[in-house]
Amino acid sequence: MITRRTLLAAAATSPLLASGATKKKLPYLQIGVGHPHANKIGVYRASEDWEVIGVVEEDEKLREAAKKKKEYQDLPFLSLDEGLQSPGLKVVGIETEVRDLLRYARVAVDAGFHVHLDKPAGTSFSEYRELLQRADAKGLVVQMGYMYRFNPAIQLLHQILDEGWLGQVFETHAVMSKVMPSASRQVIDEFDGGTMFELGCHIIDLTVGVLGAPEKVQSHPRRTLVDADDTLVDNMLAVLEYPTATATVRSTALEVEGFSRRHFTVCGTEGTCHIQPLDRPVMELSLSQARSFPGGREFKKGRQTISFDPPYARYVGDAADLAATVRGEQENRYPSAHDLAVQETVLRASDMPVE
Repeated sequence: MITRRTLLAAAATSPLLASGATKKKLPYLQIGVGHPHANKIGVYRASEDWEVIGVVEEDEKLREAAKKKKEYQDLPFLSLDEGLQSPGLKVVGIETEVRDLLRYARVAVDAGFHVHLDKPAGTSFSEYRELLQRADAKGLVVQMGYMYRFNPAIQLLHQILDEGWLGQVFETHAVMSKVMPSASRQVIDEFDGGTMFELGCHIIDLTVGVLGAPEKVQSHPRRTLVDADDTLVDNMLAVLEYPTATATVRSTALEVEGFSRRHFTVCGTEGTCHIQPLDRPVMELSLSQARSFPGGREFKKGRQTISFDPPYARYVGDAADLAATVRGEQENRYPSAHDLAVQETVLRASDMPVE
């Protein structure tokens, strides 16, 4: 389970920041432009922590298309060797198509670099486990690109859990859906895991963060739109079983206004926390008694609505957290044990083999 100590902003109290010292930007190389979230390079370009030194894309068609996009304007496109030999480079972001993620991550780790690895972590559990073992042996971080980890509502939820305000957690449920156009369906149809593998992985990360690795996973894959040229498993439910709790995870490619209903709910014997939607989070918190943080905010008995301002921006927190970890200002908040538990659960929930 991820605790408040691993989630709150430890970097804010580091001696380096407290002294007001100016930090030198960290060089960042992105390998690949084919991942649906590869445009996060804009976050790194805008960050005070990072200097994007270039992009590697070995597929000519993808490379030429990327050069026309605003996120890549004025960035050099390098060969793989040129990129990995860049002076001062410490961190590599892997944003290739999913089928190639682990292959390039292995190249980066073997070359001695920390990695930001987009999700999901491939289809081979053994290959992913070996990647993390190699990184751990070298003292390197492999940060997974699950986009809600640094959502302020999720961080507040973990603080509440760490304080014990919800009592014993007995249930979580989560939904991660949208309407996928035909072209997007074709892209993820490459993998047998369907929408759970592509979308549900984000909320499985949240679920494992609260309850840990499940004892058992039951996958319920369904195809709602049936077409000879479209075999996407587009309507999926997984049930995660724990000794004293259950968790449900749903993910479809069919839900109208699905973004607005994306949510994560945690129920305990002393309270319930419901976050919806995830991308512009609002928390509905119900408590059996009034609570307060030491010297801080107070929460009343009963139900209350908590909003977050400014609006949540994906990956900004991830980029800042990775920089603090690489600089040695904090420990890795999501160690390999967590990420391996998430990946195994993703594969089982997606009705894919764990091998």
